[in-house]
Amino acid sequence: MLKIGITGSIGSGKTTVCTVFEILCINVYHADIEAKKFLSKESVKKKIKYLYGNSIFDKNGNIDNKILASIVFNNPHSLEKLNSLIHPLVKSDFESWLKKYKKKKYILHEAAIIFESGFYKDFDAIITVSAPKDLRIKRVKQRDNTTEQEILNRMKFQLSDEDKVKKADFIIYNDEQQLLIPQILKIHNELIRKF
Repeated sequence: MLKIGITGSIGSGKTTVCTVFEILCINVYHADIEAKKFLSKESVKKKIKYLYGNSIFDKNGNIDNKILASIVFNNPHSLEKLNSLIHPLVKSDFESWLKKYKKKKYILHEAAIIFESGFYKDFDAIITVSAPKDLRIKRVKQRDNTTEQEILNRMKFQLSDEDKVKKADFIIYNDEQQLLIPQILKIHNELIRKF
């Protein structure tokens, strides 16, 4: 089985691309979604409370993701602390998830910060989904109902689109100019042949 990482800057369209791979019966581990699930675990909440205080919780005792984002995406040290807490949990969860798919030709691991976290070393190849910055900002504003400044704050903690493209083994351009499905099928067929 090949382990393939798929990444891209915020708003690049990783989820859309992964949906197409899933239609092709490729199993996808969505690291960013799984990471958010850990935030509801009591053991993680205790550590988050210790790191960031009570103000990060809503009236029901749940972590307020908007408040958490406003803290970590405005302070590199705070983001580093959060990542050092969550990344090992995600990595362990992914290893367990992988055991279910040993007989598959390849699987995908979707994460926004594969390069930044160092996880890229664990994969046989990396796919980067690329889109122009203005288009990415527009997509995230619509999707998250957020401000451009909040999006830019998140972007500054990710490698640039250009750097991700340089480091990738495969590139999918999701720029609304090139068709997505032919690009995905080309990569899919190449990965199937490599197995």
